[in-house]
Amino acid sequence: MRLGLSSGDSVSFSKTITETDLALFAGITGDFDPIHMDESYARSTPLGRRIAHGALVLGLCSTVAAMIAKRAREGGAEGVALSLGYDRVRFTAPVYPGETLTATYTVGTVDEAAARTVSPVEVRKEDGTLALAATHVMKWVPR
Repeated sequence: MRLGLSSGDSVSFSKTITETDLALFAGITGDFDPIHMDESYARSTPLGRRIAHGALVLGLCSTVAAMIAKRAREGGAEGVALSLGYDRVRFTAPVYPGETLTATYTVGTVDEAAARTVSPVEVRKEDGTLALAATHVMKWVPR
């Protein structure tokens, strides 16, 4: 099946993590852990302040996966792209409210016979620090 992508194709998305993002994410997921929500508690931890939810940071990877799926459609993909998930997700640095993150998706292995791609994704802080690394598996299903 034609996937409309080539190894090395890449997209990026940037977002500043805000207080509102933390509150909305906690409300949506029910994750009100004090490391995310309670500044006085967070100050007493080795991190020294509140941090963003790891799953919120991972959510930026969903954005770039959708962007690469759009690129595939525009490139003539014959099927519908579906995420099979993220492997080896690693949170490598804390993300603090007010930091700007950039998620980058780079197409890795393209297997048109299996209608699948396996691609590295990463999220970096504005100073270049890697905050998250993972591998995304995308499957194309016939229309």
